[in-house]
Amino acid sequence: MTELLAVKDLNFNWGRNEVLKGISFNIESNEVVAILGVNGAGKSTLIKCINRILKMDSGTVQVCSSDLTSLSIMELSRRVSYVPQTVRTSFSIDVFDVVLLGRRPHISWRVSPRDQKIVSETIRFLSLEEFAFRRFDQLSGGERQRVIVAKAVAQDSNLLLMDEPTSDLDLKNQITTMKNISQIISRSHAKSALIAIHDINIAARFADRILLLHDGRIISDGTPQEVLTIENIAMVFGVSSHIVPSTDTQPLRIVIEDEIQDTEEEK
Repeated sequence: MTELLAVKDLNFNWGRNEVLKGISFNIESNEVVAILGVNGAGKSTLIKCINRILKMDSGTVQVCSSDLTSLSIMELSRRVSYVPQTVRTSFSIDVFDVVLLGRRPHISWRVSPRDQKIVSETIRFLSLEEFAFRRFDQLSGGERQRVIVAKAVAQDSNLLLMDEPTSDLDLKNQITTMKNISQIISRSHAKSALIAIHDINIAARFADRILLLHDGRIISDGTPQEVLTIENIAMVFGVSSHIVPSTDTQPLRIVIEDEIQDTEEEK
């Protein structure tokens, strides 16, 4: 196993608001790691700090054994690819060329046949052939999201950073996208994915590990079975739940039962 990411004592503040407090964790190769927490817990902020979109206030991040601050933009892009939560850019170019933009960190003077082959294989693998030569700005929100995922995959980095990559997708494409990501990671010798996600059951089904964020800290780090306990779900999400254990044919499943009322409200 190769260590692809090492985060130690990462702190980030918005003004006086402490968003992330002493965040520490490692990611080895061939891991799909999900970040779970309520809205505003700091999931997106953590992803952006690791990708240097935001500057952490203190702490260290190492990507493939190199300090994050020592890497040039191109070096970082060869090691880390990023899928944002919302696609705001509206490229007026074909989908094929949008995915080809993911090859930019590897291109010196011109696009090679290998680059074109990687893009074609990525589009085929992610089932985007039907609109590969449609203009990106003519696609729906969900279709654009799938293309941006393809762009990140074609980038062929060691670490995929994904911020709610399935948020704009219908249920079928959510499952398909997560299956594809898991397949990409499992097939490679030196790739992993860190995914901020809001759906507990998607995380339980596809993640090898879960980081549970609460009040700016990681309160639990482990397998879905270790992290997604009735007690943790109640504390972080404020709901009661029932856990259906995984079997040979069914993944771990969380059934949300009811909102937990504050003691003062009950009085």
